Amino acid sequence: MLKFFILSCLAVAVCNAVEPVPILSQDSEVNPDGSYRWSYQSGDGSAQQQTGQLKQIPGSEPAVAVQGSATWYDPEGNAHQLTYTADENGYLPQSADIPPIPLAILRALEWNAAHPEEESLQ
Repeated sequence: MLKFFILSCLAVAVCNAVEPVPILSQDSEVNPDGSYRWSYQSGDGSAQQQTGQLKQIPGSEPAVAVQGSATWYDPEGNAHQLTYTADENGYLPQSADIPPIPLAILRALEWNAAHPEEESLQ
């Protein structure tokens, strides 16, 4: 019975083995000025790329500003794409797959922006 169980487990493992996805292209560059770029494309159609550079922010130390994108396919074969920036304004993704901000939250954000609290140091 133990042999049957072990053989069954091995058969399931072999049947469920996932083929590795080949990397078709890959590139990376880091420059002395702090800027960089990298990208790759894989055999399943997914791809990513990103660039970054140091950005001087007034009153602060230099920070990295990043731009990038990613493309991938879901199990049904539908393509998905994401582009993004990340800088002193935060992370800003853009994609048709990202749901819109709910109206109640959008109104609250607009109200907060229009009515900033004044802080006193008393």
